[in-house]
Amino acid sequence: RAIGIDTSAPEFSSVDFFVAHECLLLPYEQALTRQDSITGKWYDCSAHMVWVGERTRDLDGAHLEFVRGVGNPLGVKISDKCTPEELIRIIDKMNPRNIPGKLSIIVRMGAEKLRKNLPELIRAVQREGKAVVWISDPVHGNTRVTKEGFKTRDFDNVRAELSAFFDVHDEMGSHPGGMHLELTGEDVTECTGGVSGVDDDSLKDRYTTACDPRLNGSQALELAFLVSERMRERTGLSPV
Repeated sequence: RAIGIDTSAPEFSSVDFFVAHECLLLPYEQALTRQDSITGKWYDCSAHMVWVGERTRDLDGAHLEFVRGVGNPLGVKISDKCTPEELIRIIDKMNPRNIPGKLSIIVRMGAEKLRKNLPELIRAVQREGKAVVWISDPVHGNTRVTKEGFKTRDFDNVRAELSAFFDVHDEMGSHPGGMHLELTGEDVTECTGGVSGVDDDSLKDRYTTACDPRLNGSQALELAFLVSERMRERTGLSPV
Protein backbone atom coordinates (compact mmCIF):
# COMPACT_ATOMS: atom_id res chain seq x y z
CA ARG A 1 0.00 0.00 0.00
CA ALA A 2 2.85 2.40 0.80
CA ILE A 3 3.97 2.37 -2.85
CA GLY A 4 0.46 2.37 -4.31
CA ILE A 5 0.07 -1.34 -5.05
CA ASP A 6 -3.27 -2.98 -4.30
CA THR A 7 -2.36 -6.48 -3.10
CA SER A 8 -6.03 -7.50 -3.14
CA ALA A 9 -6.03 -7.30 -6.94
CA PRO A 10 -6.57 -10.58 -8.84
CA GLU A 11 -2.96 -10.50 -10.05
CA PHE A 12 -1.81 -11.19 -6.49
CA SER A 13 -4.27 -13.99 -5.75
CA SER A 14 -4.41 -16.03 -8.95
CA VAL A 15 -2.11 -17.31 -11.66
CA ASP A 16 -2.31 -18.88 -15.11
CA PHE A 17 -0.86 -22.33 -14.56
CA PHE A 18 0.22 -24.49 -17.48
CA VAL A 19 1.16 -28.17 -17.37
CA ALA A 20 3.54 -30.20 -19.53
CA HIS A 21 4.80 -33.75 -19.35
CA GLU A 22 6.45 -36.48 -21.39
CA CYS A 23 4.21 -38.36 -23.80
CA LEU A 24 5.45 -41.77 -22.71
CA LEU A 25 2.56 -44.16 -21.95
CA LEU A 26 0.45 -44.03 -25.09
CA PRO A 27 -2.62 -45.85 -23.69
CA TYR A 28 -2.81 -43.15 -20.99
CA GLU A 29 -2.44 -40.32 -23.51
CA GLN A 30 -4.96 -41.87 -25.90
CA ALA A 31 -7.53 -42.27 -23.13
CA LEU A 32 -7.34 -38.53 -22.41
CA THR A 33 -7.46 -37.37 -26.04
CA ARG A 34 -10.63 -35.53 -27.06
CA GLN A 35 -12.02 -33.92 -30.21
CA ASP A 36 -12.96 -30.25 -29.93
CA SER A 37 -16.64 -29.92 -30.80
CA ILE A 38 -16.20 -26.52 -32.46
CA THR A 39 -13.02 -26.90 -34.52
CA GLY A 40 -13.00 -30.67 -34.95
CA LYS A 41 -9.34 -30.78 -33.90
CA TRP A 42 -7.97 -33.43 -31.54
CA TYR A 43 -6.20 -32.50 -28.31
CA ASP A 44 -4.35 -34.54 -25.69
CA CYS A 45 -6.06 -33.27 -22.54
CA SER A 46 -3.52 -34.84 -20.17
CA ALA A 47 -1.47 -31.61 -20.41
CA HIS A 48 -1.25 -28.31 -22.25
CA MET A 49 2.08 -29.33 -23.83
CA VAL A 50 3.42 -32.83 -24.36
CA TRP A 51 6.90 -33.83 -25.43
CA VAL A 52 8.49 -36.96 -26.85
CA GLY A 53 11.60 -38.26 -25.12
CA GLU A 54 15.04 -38.99 -26.50
CA ARG A 55 14.44 -42.75 -26.31
CA THR A 56 11.01 -42.75 -27.98
CA ARG A 57 11.45 -40.27 -30.84
CA ASP A 58 11.92 -42.89 -33.57
CA LEU A 59 10.80 -41.48 -36.89
CA ASP A 60 8.73 -44.57 -37.61
CA GLY A 61 7.63 -45.05 -34.00
CA ALA A 62 4.22 -44.79 -32.38
CA HIS A 63 5.03 -41.75 -30.24
CA LEU A 64 5.75 -39.35 -33.12
CA GLU A 65 2.76 -40.77 -34.98
CA PHE A 66 0.52 -39.99 -32.00
CA VAL A 67 1.69 -36.43 -31.29
CA ARG A 68 1.55 -35.32 -34.92
CA GLY A 69 -2.20 -35.88 -34.77
CA VAL A 70 -2.96 -33.58 -31.83
CA GLY A 71 -3.22 -29.81 -31.70
CA ASN A 72 -1.22 -29.31 -28.50
CA PRO A 73 2.09 -27.48 -28.40
CA LEU A 74 4.73 -30.19 -28.74
CA GLY A 75 8.32 -30.82 -27.74
CA VAL A 76 11.02 -33.36 -28.49
CA LYS A 77 14.15 -34.17 -26.47
CA ILE A 78 17.39 -34.13 -28.47
CA SER A 79 20.80 -35.45 -27.39
CA ASP A 80 24.17 -35.50 -29.13
CA LYS A 81 23.02 -38.67 -30.94
CA CYS A 82 20.70 -36.65 -33.19
CA THR A 83 22.08 -35.62 -36.58
CA PRO A 84 21.02 -32.43 -38.39
CA GLU A 85 19.32 -34.51 -41.09
CA GLU A 86 17.37 -36.52 -38.52
CA LEU A 87 16.30 -33.37 -36.69
CA ILE A 88 14.85 -31.85 -39.85
CA ARG A 89 12.86 -35.04 -40.52
CA ILE A 90 11.55 -35.00 -36.95
CA ILE A 91 10.49 -31.36 -37.30
CA ASP A 92 8.75 -32.08 -40.60
CA LYS A 93 6.81 -34.92 -39.01
CA MET A 94 5.82 -33.11 -35.81
CA ASN A 95 5.12 -29.70 -37.34
CA PRO A 96 4.54 -30.18 -41.08
CA ARG A 97 2.87 -26.75 -41.47
CA ASN A 98 5.84 -25.04 -39.76
CA ILE A 99 3.58 -23.19 -37.30
CA PRO A 100 5.64 -20.81 -35.10
CA GLY A 101 5.46 -21.81 -31.43
CA LYS A 102 4.10 -25.27 -32.17
CA LEU A 103 7.34 -27.22 -31.63
CA SER A 104 10.07 -26.93 -29.01
CA ILE A 105 13.46 -28.61 -29.40
CA ILE A 106 14.60 -29.56 -25.89
CA VAL A 107 18.38 -30.00 -25.88
CA ARG A 108 20.05 -32.35 -23.35
CA MET A 109 23.69 -33.12 -24.05
CA GLY A 110 26.06 -32.00 -21.32
CA ALA A 111 28.11 -28.82 -21.77
CA GLU A 112 31.01 -30.20 -23.82
CA LYS A 113 28.86 -32.16 -26.26
CA LEU A 114 26.43 -29.26 -26.57
CA ARG A 115 29.17 -26.85 -27.65
CA LYS A 116 30.28 -29.38 -30.26
CA ASN A 117 26.91 -30.54 -31.63
CA LEU A 118 24.30 -27.83 -31.14
CA PRO A 119 25.71 -25.35 -33.71
CA GLU A 120 25.20 -27.81 -36.57
CA LEU A 121 21.64 -28.50 -35.46
CA ILE A 122 20.84 -24.79 -35.28
CA ARG A 123 22.50 -24.22 -38.64
CA ALA A 124 20.33 -26.91 -40.26
CA VAL A 125 17.15 -25.45 -38.78
CA GLN A 126 18.09 -21.96 -39.96
CA ARG A 127 18.98 -23.22 -43.45
CA GLU A 128 15.64 -25.01 -43.84
CA GLY A 129 13.65 -22.08 -42.43
CA LYS A 130 12.06 -24.12 -39.64
CA ALA A 131 10.19 -22.36 -36.85
CA VAL A 132 11.17 -23.93 -33.52
CA VAL A 133 11.63 -22.89 -29.90
CA TRP A 134 15.03 -23.89 -28.48
CA ILE A 135 14.90 -25.05 -24.85
CA SER A 136 17.77 -26.17 -22.63
CA ASP A 137 17.41 -29.24 -20.41
CA PRO A 138 20.66 -29.02 -18.42
CA VAL A 139 19.75 -31.68 -15.87
CA HIS A 140 19.06 -34.97 -17.67
CA GLY A 141 22.44 -35.10 -19.40
CA ASN A 142 24.28 -34.60 -16.10
CA THR A 143 23.05 -37.45 -13.91
CA ARG A 144 25.44 -39.73 -12.02
CA VAL A 145 25.25 -42.34 -9.26
CA THR A 146 27.40 -42.04 -6.13
CA LYS A 147 29.26 -44.96 -4.59
CA GLU A 148 26.48 -45.10 -1.95
CA GLY A 149 23.91 -45.57 -4.72
CA PHE A 150 22.35 -42.09 -4.74
CA LYS A 151 21.28 -40.78 -8.14
CA THR A 152 22.39 -37.13 -8.24
CA ARG A 153 23.43 -34.19 -10.38
CA ASP A 154 26.28 -31.73 -9.83
CA PHE A 155 25.15 -28.11 -9.83
CA ASP A 156 28.34 -26.95 -11.55
CA ASN A 157 27.65 -29.28 -14.50
CA VAL A 158 24.05 -28.09 -14.76
CA ARG A 159 25.21 -24.46 -14.72
CA ALA A 160 27.93 -25.18 -17.29
CA GLU A 161 25.46 -26.71 -19.75
CA LEU A 162 23.05 -23.81 -19.36
CA SER A 163 25.88 -21.32 -19.93
CA ALA A 164 27.00 -23.26 -23.01
CA PHE A 165 23.43 -23.13 -24.33
CA PHE A 166 23.43 -19.33 -24.12
CA ASP A 167 26.93 -19.08 -25.60
CA VAL A 168 26.04 -21.15 -28.66
CA HIS A 169 22.89 -19.15 -29.34
CA ASP A 170 24.88 -15.93 -29.05
CA GLU A 171 27.33 -17.28 -31.63
CA MET A 172 24.61 -18.53 -34.00
CA GLY A 173 22.32 -15.50 -33.81
CA SER A 174 19.46 -17.68 -32.58
CA HIS A 175 17.27 -17.29 -29.51
CA PRO A 176 17.44 -19.31 -26.27
CA GLY A 177 13.74 -19.85 -25.70
CA GLY A 178 13.52 -21.56 -22.31
CA MET A 179 14.85 -24.11 -19.85
CA HIS A 180 13.54 -27.39 -18.50
CA LEU A 181 14.49 -28.16 -14.89
CA GLU A 182 13.60 -30.63 -12.17
CA LEU A 183 13.36 -28.62 -8.96
CA THR A 184 11.51 -28.07 -5.71
CA GLY A 185 11.21 -25.14 -3.36
CA GLU A 186 11.96 -27.46 -0.46
CA ASP A 187 15.36 -27.69 1.20
CA VAL A 188 16.17 -31.17 -0.12
CA THR A 189 19.66 -32.64 -0.54
CA GLU A 190 19.43 -34.40 -3.90
CA CYS A 191 21.79 -32.43 -6.17
CA THR A 192 25.32 -31.55 -5.07
CA GLY A 193 26.99 -28.14 -5.19
CA GLY A 194 25.78 -24.58 -5.37
CA VAL A 195 25.45 -22.15 -2.47
CA SER A 196 23.58 -24.75 -0.42
CA GLY A 197 26.83 -26.71 -0.04
CA VAL A 198 25.35 -30.18 -0.57
CA ASP A 199 28.01 -32.85 -1.15
CA ASP A 200 28.00 -36.61 -1.61
CA ASP A 201 28.13 -37.19 2.14
CA SER A 202 25.09 -35.02 2.86
CA LEU A 203 22.84 -36.39 0.10
CA LYS A 204 21.30 -38.83 2.59
CA ASP A 205 20.12 -36.02 4.91
CA ARG A 206 16.99 -35.00 2.98
CA TYR A 207 16.88 -37.20 -0.10
CA THR A 208 13.12 -37.54 -0.56
CA THR A 209 12.56 -37.79 -4.32
CA ALA A 210 10.56 -40.74 -5.61
CA CYS A 211 12.31 -40.60 -8.98
CA ASP A 212 14.95 -38.15 -10.24
CA PRO A 213 17.09 -35.81 -8.08
CA ARG A 214 15.79 -32.24 -7.91
CA LEU A 215 17.49 -28.90 -7.46
CA ASN A 216 16.54 -27.41 -4.11
CA GLY A 217 15.21 -23.88 -3.65
CA SER A 218 18.56 -22.13 -3.31
CA GLN A 219 20.11 -24.02 -6.25
CA ALA A 220 17.11 -23.16 -8.44
CA LEU A 221 17.35 -19.47 -7.50
CA GLU A 222 21.07 -19.49 -8.30
CA LEU A 223 20.28 -20.73 -11.80
CA ALA A 224 17.49 -18.18 -12.15
CA PHE A 225 19.95 -15.36 -11.43
CA LEU A 226 22.33 -16.78 -14.05
CA VAL A 227 19.57 -16.77 -16.66
CA SER A 228 18.51 -13.28 -15.65
CA GLU A 229 22.05 -11.95 -16.16
CA ARG A 230 22.38 -13.64 -19.55
CA MET A 231 19.02 -12.26 -20.72
CA ARG A 232 20.03 -8.79 -19.58
CA GLU A 233 23.24 -9.09 -21.60
CA ARG A 234 21.28 -10.10 -24.71
CA THR A 235 19.02 -7.05 -24.42
CA GLY A 236 21.92 -4.65 -23.82
CA LEU A 237 21.12 -3.97 -20.18
CA SER A 238 23.88 -3.54 -17.64
CA PRO A 239 24.46 -6.29 -15.02
CA VAL A 240 22.49 -6.06 -11.80
